[in-house]
Amino acid sequence: MNFFKDTTFSWLQIGAFKLSTIFFGVVIGAYWSEIFMPYLTLLLAVAVISGLYVGMVWFRQQ
Repeated sequence: MNFFKDTTFSWLQIGAFKLSTIFFGVVIGAYWSEIFMPYLTLLLAVAVISGLYVGMVWFRQQ
């Protein structure tokens, strides 16, 4: 099974995926906040760096 094959999604499918990951993150944060609180700075740094990377790749493709 090849997990790294090229696929095409519609904007509606990508929007549904993003919405589900956002709500999944909110649920995890609500139930297990005491587990993630010591790592808040690290998690925020990873989120910002990965977001900047995706933004740079997106702008370079245009």
